[in-house]
Amino acid sequence: MGSAEQPGLDEIEHWFAAVADDRVSRDEADRWAARWFLDDELHWDDLSLWALGLLHGIDLSAGPGGPYLHGEAQVRDWLAELRRRRGR
Repeated sequence: MGSAEQPGLDEIEHWFAAVADDRVSRDEADRWAARWFLDDELHWDDLSLWALGLLHGIDLSAGPGGPYLHGEAQVRDWLAELRRRRGR
């Protein structure tokens, strides 16, 4: 589910959907997004940067052993917002 080239919105959306559908772990999605989000040599449009920023940190918990800071409903809302902003 990764590529060596800078991902586009299709791939970013794919990762969001994979998290929302429990096809990939939050940790895996966070690590994937961090690789791209933290690369200062890449240039992003506003929507891609917004979405990557959400994916990078999607595995944060409210505390040690606690629930995720952002629940499943919020992840689904972010995915819906991404799709809405894309005109889908």
